[in-house]
Amino acid sequence: MYKHFLQSPSWKTFQETENKTVVEGSGTDFSFLAVVEPTKIGNYLFVPYGPSLAEKSPKTALKSAIEALKSAAYANNCFFIRIEPTTVFEESYLKSLGLKKSKDINPARTWLLDLSPEKETILTNMSQGTRTRHNQFNKKGLSVSVSTSPEDVSELTRLQHKLASEKGINTFSDSYLKNELAQPFASLYLVHYTPPEENSEKIISASLFFDDPENKTRYYMQSATDSDYKKLPATVGLLTASIFDAKEKGLKYFDFWGIAPEDAPKNHPWAGFTAFKKSFGGFPRDYSGTYDLPLNKSKYSLYKHLRSLNLKLRHLKK
Repeated sequence: MYKHFLQSPSWKTFQETENKTVVEGSGTDFSFLAVVEPTKIGNYLFVPYGPSLAEKSPKTALKSAIEALKSAAYANNCFFIRIEPTTVFEESYLKSLGLKKSKDINPARTWLLDLSPEKETILTNMSQGTRTRHNQFNKKGLSVSVSTSPEDVSELTRLQHKLASEKGINTFSDSYLKNELAQPFASLYLVHYTPPEENSEKIISASLFFDDPENKTRYYMQSATDSDYKKLPATVGLLTASIFDAKEKGLKYFDFWGIAPEDAPKNHPWAGFTAFKKSFGGFPRDYSGTYDLPLNKSKYSLYKHLRSLNLKLRHLKK
């Protein structure tokens, strides 16, 4: 039974440090780690990249998991359940269980790189442009350091806030990211650069990574690069360093965490970074996406209405 990192004991510990209520359950063919999430009109039960299901009979396992999740939801006064099965099901089947498609919270499609080949083979499988930028990294006066100190997350948040002000995107709070970096599974990669016209070194790119020893996978999580230095190969150098460090550590996969759907149009908002991630070589992995199971239909309808209104207001502000 495959269990994603967001269904692991490590993620449970992190959620509890965020003062979240975590509910666990299991049966002969399923298991789940769920988080009680508050809204203005009540709680819902969220199962990130779960429930985990037996590969032999996933449909039967999902039905069993849903029944157990209903009991957990009622016990915690939740008016709907939100799931993200890593097993791929037909949408028609999920809807037949009363599930409703929701906006994806975690990506329904990701991009993986196999770390088992030799380093030179991994480099050869990258696009010509990415290999060139990798080779230019040190020549341009750039260097990488790695930190596990929560205080250093300020470098990441500084760059994210700059990016948010330029592109109108949302970011996690400083305290949330600091708490993530305080966990044993997290590490922060920083790119250092001293501009020719200046005497002081500065951080121009930062990325947070999670390591999952159970699935031997490194996840590419929060990231930001200073747009003033976008012509420098900072992000490529940072990623190749983290990829080869993960290989050296004995991990088997590098998960780029989210790409656009296969049939996405060229103007899809993820098109740019999808092409960038694919330039490192690799292969896709699909999940079912995010689905909701309403337990109180009137309350759920109100929640959907308020959520839609909130998204429109945020769009107007941007």
